[in-house]
Amino acid sequence: MSRFNIGIDTGGTYTDAVIVDLESRQVLASAKSETTHGDLAIGVSAALGKVLEDAGEQFNRDEVALVSVSTTLATNALVEGQGSPVAAILIGFDDAMATRTRIAEAVPDAQVIRIDGGHDHTGEESVSMNDADVLAAIDQIKDKVAAWSVSSMYSVRNAAHEHRAEELIREKTGMSVTISSDLSDELDGPRRALTATMNARIISKIVSLIDAVKSSLANESIDARLMVVKGDGSLASAELVAERPIETILSGPAASVIGARYLSQLDDFVVSDIGGTTTDIAVAHNRWPDTNERGSMVGDFRTLVKAIDMQTTGLGGDSEVRVEYDASIELSNSRAVPLALLGARWPSVEKHLAAVLRAGKGYRTACRFLLRPEGAGTGNLLDASEREKALLEQVGEEPQPWSAVVHRVADEKVVMGLISKGALQLGAFTPSDAAHVLGRQEQWSISTAKLGCQVLGRSCNSISKNEKLLDEEMRAFASRITDAVAQKTCHVLIEKLGGQRFDPANPLVAAITSGNGSHNNLGITLSPQVPLVAVGGPAGIYYPEVGRRLNAETVIPEHAAVANAVGAAVGLIKVTKVVEVAAHEDGRFLVHLDDQPKVMSSATKALATARKHATDAAEKQAVSMGAQSTEVEVDVARIDVPDTSDDLGLIAATITAECVGRL
Repeated sequence: MSRFNIGIDTGGTYTDAVIVDLESRQVLASAKSETTHGDLAIGVSAALGKVLEDAGEQFNRDEVALVSVSTTLATNALVEGQGSPVAAILIGFDDAMATRTRIAEAVPDAQVIRIDGGHDHTGEESVSMNDADVLAAIDQIKDKVAAWSVSSMYSVRNAAHEHRAEELIREKTGMSVTISSDLSDELDGPRRALTATMNARIISKIVSLIDAVKSSLANESIDARLMVVKGDGSLASAELVAERPIETILSGPAASVIGARYLSQLDDFVVSDIGGTTTDIAVAHNRWPDTNERGSMVGDFRTLVKAIDMQTTGLGGDSEVRVEYDASIELSNSRAVPLALLGARWPSVEKHLAAVLRAGKGYRTACRFLLRPEGAGTGNLLDASEREKALLEQVGEEPQPWSAVVHRVADEKVVMGLISKGALQLGAFTPSDAAHVLGRQEQWSISTAKLGCQVLGRSCNSISKNEKLLDEEMRAFASRITDAVAQKTCHVLIEKLGGQRFDPANPLVAAITSGNGSHNNLGITLSPQVPLVAVGGPAGIYYPEVGRRLNAETVIPEHAAVANAVGAAVGLIKVTKVVEVAAHEDGRFLVHLDDQPKVMSSATKALATARKHATDAAEKQAVSMGAQSTEVEVDVARIDVPDTSDDLGLIAATITAECVGRL
């Protein structure tokens, strides 16, 4: 008997785990553990162990139907330039098409090789591909890369060249290979190539996460199907995602929308998910998040991955707080480990901050620390330069003050490079620290947070040395930081709901976001037309005030802090299959099926064949992934000659079958 689902969400700051009782629709237990970037299994095992312990006797491990995972690791890795060294094989691409891929910009260290070959828009071979060319390319760069992507012109009409190149690479190297036609049915060859190359780059990251979850489940004697949340909110098998991790772009935010719907029981709403690193905002209609059909953005690059229409802003509880000499506050887009968390683990951090206060100098960088990711060991030293190795050794096993490591501009460049590679982490004062000062959070070291607040406040003359005023001045300074989070959150919500950019300095917009509600003699209010559902760990700290400023019906549901993991646990399987039909010669039609187009004698037969193939393929894949009670919807987009009836004027058609089912 299957009664329980387990959801796990691995984010940039925390790994969350929940157990959902499918009979009562209740969250039976939830737990959080820090994400250990050096060894993901540490954080996953800790979260899973805690949630199983909290579930107690009301939970039977033999009744687990599903374990499902959501994550932001893929998106974060691509944005931060992390991942495996990759080779991109472009078949039939000319100079202009190769440039349009933007692979050189998005993945600067990729080995890009062009080979003759490819097909035309009908699926006919335009130029033959020579196996010897592929083998020569493999021999040339196989020792420089760990993964491959293969993209051929018009491979969505005929993928034979991609499949042959994939076969040769696997035989010669045994490495993972991503072919572009597996990821998208779009004709846009350059964007398919970019998407495939990004996919190849992050396979190792997602495989590491899947392996970590499998290992943790085995250690806990749980035997259940393992699924992963894709960027559109649907579930896919772990095996499929291990080959196509690019589809997990926005996986975590998508899961948060599904979780927000489940927890709030609302059908139409705007969800704002604030975590440690980002704030993600999306709109849901009829219980499902809106999707971006143009393809998801990764940094400045648009992929062909269909995912939810999410606005992501580098704003979270762990955003680094920076102050200028004029006491203005800036919230960095980058994540830092909060000082309160560092102080709870390493007493040396608190001692350093106290020493700076006693010395009365060195305030500007005193709140910044450098540390190794937990579980990283010495693996990060393997591909490092001599200077990078020396810096990593200098940091050692516990956090080091920034000033003890960075002595010149060249040092800072090396350090920032190591941070972007994931070999180092930055510790700094964050809104989470400000919340500790104000008593709104208390899970870490309050005393360290207060010391950091004093140091940062004195660096901009916001906190004096008058002990009688210290508590009042610290609370005022910390309140300005949490207010900055609320103001920036209001602004991004207004932009998302309004569908356009607004200048933060616009006095009417500022009247709303600042919470004043007035400008000169004008009273100004805005109201979202749908409820605001706030989720994420810090939601309860900031969103009551955000809701007040926006005059919004605000819902912060129970278990909001683990909404992503809840969404993972209650997701659906959704499989889409697209088949194209195009007019051919002599009144015949081509149905583009896999490697070889099928020629049909009439438009009606072609449409029927395409519909059946798309429906059968979508349903077969969904069932193979564990779906039951499947429902298939078919959409036919046609281009016809004007003023013709039936199928007599058909020029082309795209048949899309979407199969949805529960496990």
